[in-house]
Amino acid sequence: MEELKLLQNDPWLAPYKEAIHGRYAYALHKEQALVQEMNSLADFATGYLYFGLHKISDGWVMREWAPNATEVFLVGDCNNWQTSEEYRLHRKENGVWEGIFKEDALKHQQLYKLFVCWNGGCGERIPAWVRRVVQDENTKIFSAQVWNPEQKYTFKVNQFVPNKDPLVIYECHIGMATEEEKVGSYLEFRDLVLPRIKKAGYNCIQIMAIQEHPYYGSFGYHVSNYFAASSRFGTPEELKSLIDTAHEMGIAVIMDIVHSHAVKNETEGLGRFDGTPYQYFHDGPRREHPAWDSLCFNYGKHEVLHFLLSNCKFWMDEYKFDGFRFDGVTSMLYLSHGLGESFSGYADYYNGNQDGDAICYLTLANKLIHQVNPNAISIAEEMSGLPGLANKFEDGGIGFDYRMAMGIPDLWIKYIKEYTDENWKPGHLFWELTNRRYDEKTISYAESHDQALVGDKTIIFRLIDADMYWHMEKGHSTYMVDRGVALHKMIRLLTASTINGGYLNFMGNEFGHPEWIDFPRQGNGWSYKYARRQWSLVDNPNYLYHSLAMFDRGMIDILTKTDKFQDSGVYKYWDHSGDQVLAFARGGELLFVFNFHPYNSFTDYGMLVDKGEYEVVLNTDAKEYGGFGLCDDSIRHFTIPTNVKGEEKEWIKLYLPSRTAMVLRKVSK
Repeated sequence: MEELKLLQNDPWLAPYKEAIHGRYAYALHKEQALVQEMNSLADFATGYLYFGLHKISDGWVMREWAPNATEVFLVGDCNNWQTSEEYRLHRKENGVWEGIFKEDALKHQQLYKLFVCWNGGCGERIPAWVRRVVQDENTKIFSAQVWNPEQKYTFKVNQFVPNKDPLVIYECHIGMATEEEKVGSYLEFRDLVLPRIKKAGYNCIQIMAIQEHPYYGSFGYHVSNYFAASSRFGTPEELKSLIDTAHEMGIAVIMDIVHSHAVKNETEGLGRFDGTPYQYFHDGPRREHPAWDSLCFNYGKHEVLHFLLSNCKFWMDEYKFDGFRFDGVTSMLYLSHGLGESFSGYADYYNGNQDGDAICYLTLANKLIHQVNPNAISIAEEMSGLPGLANKFEDGGIGFDYRMAMGIPDLWIKYIKEYTDENWKPGHLFWELTNRRYDEKTISYAESHDQALVGDKTIIFRLIDADMYWHMEKGHSTYMVDRGVALHKMIRLLTASTINGGYLNFMGNEFGHPEWIDFPRQGNGWSYKYARRQWSLVDNPNYLYHSLAMFDRGMIDILTKTDKFQDSGVYKYWDHSGDQVLAFARGGELLFVFNFHPYNSFTDYGMLVDKGEYEVVLNTDAKEYGGFGLCDDSIRHFTIPTNVKGEEKEWIKLYLPSRTAMVLRKVSK
């Protein structure tokens, strides 16, 4: 077998060559076993067209896989929730059950479930392949719902191509996107939030909690119904309209997909769908996730692969999602779920702890996604650093386009919590932000939703704390507020300017949304106070929130309006730990200069950079960004020769106020 490119690029992987070739060969073997006479994985992953409830020319057909079942009935509004011969499903081959019903047997919006019997018991079940699930407001019971509207949504944009130069992601949650203390809707998000995202310059949204989940406070991570868009936000047509509108605006739409585990619920979810604990999940000690109170899929079963791969294609086919951010990938990769592992060296990845079936599934999922849409986006939320995760399959990788740079937010939290301002080391920060595998693209972020959940703190809240409640109005700030606002901008700029693939921000964090995220629960009196976004704060020009949002917009413009920004190399010019000054270039065009010193400002601070004339295009200290406006950014800066023979670089001399950063663009050589 020809040497895989992954091994060619990284000689340190040579001792693990057999394992890497083995996972590559296993994925090829599994693909062949699944596809057989079909042309591709895309042809195989069409279970949603066969299973579930479908309208046919002369009636309805219902199909489900339940190999352990002895009887299956459809019950609901159509038959007073009683079993009857008219609504009986019949056993076919391979554990598949099928029922064909008359035209008038079911009507749009009627509620239904399956009544499944097995040796030793019976129970109501929501179909595994159901596309619409609703909750009764009074009883709180979830049921499947017949969904066959006369007016089906027609997409205006049929073939959308995402802008990935670079990918700038606005991570969001539909329910908490409204300022009112309630659950927001798809249409409210479409009409009120999408225009904000467009104006802010982001070219992709990552929507969380789309797959139906019984408990709103789970943030969508305990999924019950994999093919159902959460009805608490609206209808399928309304979600399609949201996605279509985003595409019209030039914004890609990816979803947070949860295939790493499933909710334990049995009536709503897949827990014991056919009476067995192992239909979709592992049996025995591997069935339950030791940390998440959830169930672990058995990726070794062909039927489970068919279910999950079909789920990937369904969301792209039916709703035109542009791809996925796969949640909990570390938990999938390792038999230990990554719990208690240090992952301090390559040997930790290949010590017999890998879950080969889960790795195979992720490999096939990525291959399928890019067969369905060559322009699709796939991102791995993975913290162990497994080499090859974001390399192409044909090169020996698992096939993700990007991996989340999960160490970056931890780095910022560590600095804010553990280091005094005088001990911030810009050179160390730069090294950590750029220390990555050169052949894998990453999504960098200073904080995501994880850092904002109750029990944790956002960056702005860590920096300013209680002063946020009283001193965010312009002209009424305190030292804590001034410091926090300054560092908030610098932290984001350093994170965004060093990307090698994409940048991510969670909804509202760009303007320093106050406090934390806390979904309604018994412990807070079922309050929505902290499960919303206070847009009025950013809309008020008298508040520093408005200034932070303006800065973020300027920063994003640098990323998106610089040609081939992500492909330009990052070159460090200057790192002086005593002065706490850092300077680096992207390509030959942009110069980034940071002065992290808490009180020292520098006049005519000299650094060796590429020869040329420079103009300031962004300054964190500008008044419109909530700064003090100490610099005249209209001045052009010309480099000065060093008089050192053979030295190609020249001196640039700048005024660097404390706790500020600026971006300069070369306008001539």
